[in-house]
Amino acid sequence: MNYKGMDKDMKCRGFQYEVGKEYETDKAVACECGFHAFEYPLDVFNYYPPAGSRFFEVEQSGELSKNDGDSKVASTKIKIGAELNIAGLVKAAVEYTKERCTQGEGERATGYYGAASATGTRGAASATGDYGAASATGDYGAASATGDYGAASATGYQGAASATGDYGAASATGKASIAVASGIEGKAMGALGCAICLVERGEWDGETYPILSAKAAVVDGKTIKPGVWYTLKGGEFVECD
Repeated sequence: MNYKGMDKDMKCRGFQYEVGKEYETDKAVACECGFHAFEYPLDVFNYYPPAGSRFFEVEQSGELSKNDGDSKVASTKIKIGAELNIAGLVKAAVEYTKERCTQGEGERATGYYGAASATGTRGAASATGDYGAASATGDYGAASATGDYGAASATGYQGAASATGDYGAASATGKASIAVASGIEGKAMGALGCAICLVERGEWDGETYPILSAKAAVVDGKTIKPGVWYTLKGGEFVECD
């Protein structure tokens, strides 16, 4: 099983994909031609950042060609499997890593493209590098992504997800959870009954990106829709990709 990133329309390099479909081409050379995917889940962030992209499990077969720089694999055949959210992608990355190294203490990832996962009650996961992903799936868990283009996901009861880096995304899908995005052009999404909190920032003033406005709301299904990403513009919530 490998992993593939795409844009919001399920396109990669202009090619349209669909879940469950199989595709075939006549040649595969890594970084040149063929269908590309990755053995290590978080390598997809090299090409598709956590915020605003979609990720899928895929099966690759036929002629295979591997890249020396990362876990990229090109193939002449590919089948698109299930879509993964950030929590699922992080879980896959953690399992991939556990299978290949001795587990240490803590649930903190500090390098670029790092992943941190906390699955127990009141667990905490932190990803501080750019393009990092943090997931908290246990009740009362907390997930924090502080690097640029980071993603934080809280799926447990009364969980909290925080994305403080620029262009970050925070999602809260567990019951009574909260998602906070406070960086430049941050976005947040929540399930029904959850809360989202967003900060709008202005242009660089020589010292910082000043806060122009901040707003919080409960996902009520009317004013704020469940499962929809929002950003803050002109002090108001605006739907975004």
